[in-house]
Amino acid sequence: MSQKTNKNNLQILFEDNHIIMVNKRPGDIVQGDKTGDIPLSEIVKLYLKDKYNKPGKVFLGVVHRLDRPTSGIVIFARTSKALTRLNKLLVDKQLKKTYWAIVKNKPKKSKDTLTHWLVRNQRQNKSYANSKEVPNSKKAVLDYEILKTLQRYYLLKIDLKTGRHHQIRAQLTAINSPIKGDLKYGFDRSNKNASIHLHARKVSFKHPVSLELLEINAAPPEDALWNSCINA
Repeated sequence: MSQKTNKNNLQILFEDNHIIMVNKRPGDIVQGDKTGDIPLSEIVKLYLKDKYNKPGKVFLGVVHRLDRPTSGIVIFARTSKALTRLNKLLVDKQLKKTYWAIVKNKPKKSKDTLTHWLVRNQRQNKSYANSKEVPNSKKAVLDYEILKTLQRYYLLKIDLKTGRHHQIRAQLTAINSPIKGDLKYGFDRSNKNASIHLHARKVSFKHPVSLELLEINAAPPEDALWNSCINA
């Protein structure tokens, strides 16, 4: 996926002196990697440098990441103080994240809590879910609920309780409900743009400086399937 991003088509969801939140498109990378593609973090820095006419380097802290084929909310810190406090919110599980996922196979229950132990394979860049604790595994917990039945798919709302590598993708595959387009985790074919139908829909947390409660929603990408979910 070599989709290009520039500061002119950033979708800013929230911005103040301490935080900036962006609706990431599928295909964008949050931080630099071996591909050499320009990451979202650098695009946001360029946007801030131009907007505020900042001399020299712009500080931008990456609070968390999203997988490249995933879309949705990414939080960046504009000050070191905000970054430290946002990281603490993550560790203390005070930063709530809600995702939308579109799957083909209906889960057995309309809502449930999934608990697995994930083992990460670095070489494959993939995590494997186990039903019980095994060596080198990390506990992964999420809540899901079926929000909407589509023509051939199901829209799930997912609340993460832990933040593990490829957690949602691995756990949904473990219950035989792989995400649409996710070849790596068992879906039968890829999406044309190499995206997967997983979207970071909402975050809620207390602002690290003002302590105001922030609840931010992000619209999913434009396609017929996501568009049919908007009113869910």
